[in-house]
Amino acid sequence: MANKPAFTIPEQIVLLKKRGMLFHNEAQAEHFLKNISYYRLKGYWWDMQEDFGTHQLKPNTYFEEIIDRYNFDRKLRLILFDAIERIEIGLRTKMIYHLALQYGGLWYLNSSIFENTGFTLPNGTFKTYHQNTIDELKKEFARSQEIFIKDHRQRYNNIEPDAWKMLEVASLGTLSKLYKNLKHQLPEKAIIAREMGLNLHSELSSWLEAITYVRNIVAHHSRLWSRTMVKRPKHELENPIGQWFVKPITDVQIKKPFLIISCLIYLSNIVTPGHHIKEEILALINLNPEIPVYKLGFLNNWNKEPLWS
Repeated sequence: MANKPAFTIPEQIVLLKKRGMLFHNEAQAEHFLKNISYYRLKGYWWDMQEDFGTHQLKPNTYFEEIIDRYNFDRKLRLILFDAIERIEIGLRTKMIYHLALQYGGLWYLNSSIFENTGFTLPNGTFKTYHQNTIDELKKEFARSQEIFIKDHRQRYNNIEPDAWKMLEVASLGTLSKLYKNLKHQLPEKAIIAREMGLNLHSELSSWLEAITYVRNIVAHHSRLWSRTMVKRPKHELENPIGQWFVKPITDVQIKKPFLIISCLIYLSNIVTPGHHIKEEILALINLNPEIPVYKLGFLNNWNKEPLWS
């Protein structure tokens, strides 16, 4: 397939018009296309196509609707990032505290408290998931420009840092992997799950993987709008400690962002009671009644559930 030629902004508008896009203000549309790329916006009109082969749009599709969707998604991602930060810091704190008290400051290097599962490298060498995560953790430590980390590297370069230093610069993804790989019978693994509001460590591991996935979408300013989620957290919980869903949730709600957003609200309720994240999401939805939030999985009386009401 031959490469397509690059289009100027006016040519992009002409192409959109050919495909049925309408404009209230073309000059303003030029401004948006100069600052938000055509293909970035395309994700917000993808479901408004009548013919996916010709990319012809449905009747009465306005460019301004696309911008409204884009801005809604951007504001939602900013709210969710606040929730993710609270959860990440809470998880990090609990892991450092409970495991260091029981197994010492270097517990993260103690292979005896981690599962011995792993994978085989191309050269035939077996590597445990624990060792692989430690390698990632050390890379994060080496890259960190935090003052206390730089001080450790200068003064104690040949001494392994204690967990309260090491894990402070660990990403949510690395924390999630460390937690998941802890031995299942470890009492501290269950304690951490309960302090995060869940009765099973497998539920927390599932949620952390899904939240890490959303965190990476948000951190890279990518689209949540209408996205089908690759990671889907467990939704049937064993006697949840906090308010969860009373009625079964649908397949659409599970595969769209709604379920993971609900997990973020649940964990925020436990980790930082009195937060305003839910209220901010509800306010955003109420201020934008024209936005079809069912595209994100907000449907079937979702706001009547105890978690959301």
